[in-house]
Amino acid sequence: EFDESSPKRPTNPYASSKAAAECFVQSYWERYQFPAVITRSSNVYGPHQYPEKVIPKFISLLQQNRKCCIHGSGLQRRNFLYATDVVEAFLTVLKEGKPGEIYNIGTNFEMSIAQLAKELIHLIKKTSSESEMEHWMDYVKDRPTNDLRYAMNSEKMHNLGWKPKVPWKEGIKKTIEWYKENFHNWKNSEKALEPFPVTEPFAQLSA
Repeated sequence: EFDESSPKRPTNPYASSKAAAECFVQSYWERYQFPAVITRSSNVYGPHQYPEKVIPKFISLLQQNRKCCIHGSGLQRRNFLYATDVVEAFLTVLKEGKPGEIYNIGTNFEMSIAQLAKELIHLIKKTSSESEMEHWMDYVKDRPTNDLRYAMNSEKMHNLGWKPKVPWKEGIKKTIEWYKENFHNWKNSEKALEPFPVTEPFAQLSA
């Protein structure tokens, strides 16, 4: 687990941009006492999320009788936090948080991407057969620098009075039901279901 004081070690440009943004925000607090707080949350899921993210993507693929696209081994582990829980966390920080502070908004609920796919296959395809589950899983080339896990210590948030409330079984059931009725309303939703493009590293290209 890492806490709010752990060093930032971004492994891709996207993560680096977030780390840089934190530095800008902190500098305004340090230099001008601009009242800002920084939050870092676990992966958020729930209704209304654009289907390029793993949970709505897998749900939408399975509901269209298509396979879940698993990057690499699928052993990468992620923590998932329901949308209303993270909203409650933001409201708690706005009310109880201190300017200039950083708060981890995390959950202890963690599973591998492969296990996530199996959970969704079980719920949507109504099967517990291991062979049938494997049928709905398509393993493809891994993304570059696909980090193994992002476990966070959220004790600082707990001290403000916040903890996650929505159990996984309840949250994922609501999410599945929402996408069953609303997937077609997304603009360019089909394109969001494609596997992420994987490019060769520059070193290999130049060679």
